[in-house]
Amino acid sequence: MNPQTDEYWMRHALELARRAWEQGEVPVGAVLVQGDRVIGEGWNRPISQCDPTAHAEIMALRQGGKVIDNYRLLDTTLYVTLEPCVMCAGAMVHSRITRLVYGAKDEKTGAAGSLLDVIGHPGMNHQIEIAHGVLAEECATLLSDFFRMRREQKRAQRQALRAD
Repeated sequence: MNPQTDEYWMRHALELARRAWEQGEVPVGAVLVQGDRVIGEGWNRPISQCDPTAHAEIMALRQGGKVIDNYRLLDTTLYVTLEPCVMCAGAMVHSRITRLVYGAKDEKTGAAGSLLDVIGHPGMNHQIEIAHGVLAEECATLLSDFFRMRREQKRAQRQALRAD
């Protein structure tokens, strides 16, 4: 697959999301690309790092800033499997990424057009190009499978407690 395509980079983000799952975290992955080079990547780690800001997007932005030695991430595209929350959307605006590409919409906390539109708000001092729906079904399925597994685990734990 051509590394210049959105699908190529979203597949990379999906692999990172699977790392989050393996670590017991909500499976969201993000990859920050400048040209055809990865400069940052991340997956959700708030539980393991005891850090509410350790979202996949924040991890990728932090790493990208260190790689290019600048907090302004000009001429970059951030690929993320789930629509960003308010915190992540704000960080993207402040970092001056050029483009955001995300997979699944998040009707409950999405801040790129679903619940809120922080990124596209006309009053923002930086405008980010947004593309959504890239591998959306695959991204959404990963999340729904994870939460189904979590519900089944909780149900089994309750049943085990009742059996004792």
